[in-house]
Amino acid sequence: MSTPSCTVSSQSAAAAESNGDAGMGAAVSALPPLPTNSLVSPMLTDLYQITMAYAYWKANRHNECAVFELFFRKNPFAGEYTVFAGLDEVVKHLANFRFSSSDLEYLRNNPGLKHCEPAFFDHYLANLDCSEVKVCALEEGRICFPRIPLIIVEGPLGISQLLETTLLTLVNYPSLIATNAARMVVAARGTGSPISFASLDEGGSPDNRPKKTPKLVEFGLRRAQGADGGFSASRYSYIGGFDATSNVQAGKILGVPIAGTHAHSFVQAHSSLDEARGMTLQDQSGNDVELLGAVLKYRNDVLQGDSWATTNDSELAAFISYASSFPDNFLCLIDTYDTIRSGLRNFIMVSLVLDDLGHKPTGVRLDSGDLAFLSIECDQVFSDLALELDRPFLRDLDIVASNDINESVLHSLNKQGHRITVFGIGTNLVTCQAQPALGCVYKLVELNGKPRIKLSQDIVKVLIPGRKVAYRMYGGKDWPLIDVLVFADESPQPAVGHRILCRHPFVEQKRVAVTAKRVETLHSLVFNKGFVKKQPSLAEAKEHVKEQLKVMRPDILRRVNPAEYKVSVSNDLFNYLHKMWQTETPVVELS
Repeated sequence: MSTPSCTVSSQSAAAAESNGDAGMGAAVSALPPLPTNSLVSPMLTDLYQITMAYAYWKANRHNECAVFELFFRKNPFAGEYTVFAGLDEVVKHLANFRFSSSDLEYLRNNPGLKHCEPAFFDHYLANLDCSEVKVCALEEGRICFPRIPLIIVEGPLGISQLLETTLLTLVNYPSLIATNAARMVVAARGTGSPISFASLDEGGSPDNRPKKTPKLVEFGLRRAQGADGGFSASRYSYIGGFDATSNVQAGKILGVPIAGTHAHSFVQAHSSLDEARGMTLQDQSGNDVELLGAVLKYRNDVLQGDSWATTNDSELAAFISYASSFPDNFLCLIDTYDTIRSGLRNFIMVSLVLDDLGHKPTGVRLDSGDLAFLSIECDQVFSDLALELDRPFLRDLDIVASNDINESVLHSLNKQGHRITVFGIGTNLVTCQAQPALGCVYKLVELNGKPRIKLSQDIVKVLIPGRKVAYRMYGGKDWPLIDVLVFADESPQPAVGHRILCRHPFVEQKRVAVTAKRVETLHSLVFNKGFVKKQPSLAEAKEHVKEQLKVMRPDILRRVNPAEYKVSVSNDLFNYLHKMWQTETPVVELS
């Protein structure tokens, strides 16, 4: 039996050429390296992908031309936007897709597959790769919305089906993490635009902003879902807008800045001032200065009052020890015993000595208690002493806060007022506490040039059929107005100044005419018959997210009752969808 062979459609090739991707040209990179995670291979899949591939092969349908779309149906975290991430690893997987001999040996001896014909393993799977697959996608870090395809896969039915599970796992968690991170960035400091905190939520005051634009550091490795989850969280939280990670491995492999100080155990490991004796640093003349004596001089002679003389000695010894090791990165955890009456004062005494010796202390970390109140107290003490002692460096110290911070806490801190300059966020970022999964799906929308549809009594699960192109329409303020899906061969395609009727996919009455000031094609060709388009660096993807957040309407970004961003279809696609819906729905006779 002969079957249609799968080739890249002429329309898709023309669309790629209009996007500057025809033949990939200068955008083509050398074959990318192996996936970062060695577990990513054709075997990282569900068994039913293998069984479906065998059924297609046995029926001689494995080379029929299929189009699949990977998309999600609902934005996470009760919000109205999502950040797409994970494409770089998808491309690596596509370029390196091959079953190994040990993979094939395992599969042919698996009880569920032992009856399969040997040629399926020895000829089909053994020679299978993505050389006949074409992939279009949103760019890494794109702000996206439900039903807009994140990735469009076109290729032979067998291999395209086998890609489903792996592509989903490479996109779902990264996009969820990047979105969670971006929402926390918005909560902590706005978008980088002149939007006030008050405009991003239901309350708060611009007067409550900290003295510095807060930075965010990912602290979640110890609470992540294993080593793989921890590494991915470091990577994709950076794309979402975080500034650094505590994960040293991520720093080495990805080039992401790393940050950290010490734990409570470091303070607890010291028991008396005797443990700090003999520790020295050189002054600016090259003379050795014994730190303990210099610190005690401030404690006894300069900083007056019993409150300075009665700080915890073991904590003071720990801080002196840390200062001798990291004089230019002196940032201390100050809540082991008493945050204000001991930890803060011990930090200040050691910092004054470091300043005398020409070093610049970094700041303090708060890991418990009322973070808003404690940060204000610390900032007030720093400001008062900066004036009293003429020590300007005290005004520039960071106040780092950790301790189970999530998006709600960030909004609450803004409303209370605080002086936190760095947020360390771990558990609630990497585990995505508010929502554990994004819910991307991978659906067949066209086979052998014919649109396919999936129906459901749940309206949100009804599939929009056919090969489609997505556009973003911009208005006069250069804000995104609406995303619209049109048939790939529809004419005319959306264009600047051209009036287009945009319709809700499922609601007859919801429609709007749009004349855009700017029109953006959302997908570009990223993989074509084994060659790949060079992907942006993490820093470039991060900047892309930041720039998009700047131009999003504030009502879409706000946490409470965000405005819905409209995703629509063209009039032709709407009519075809509903005609196909009626055709494919069985007629039920009631009696």
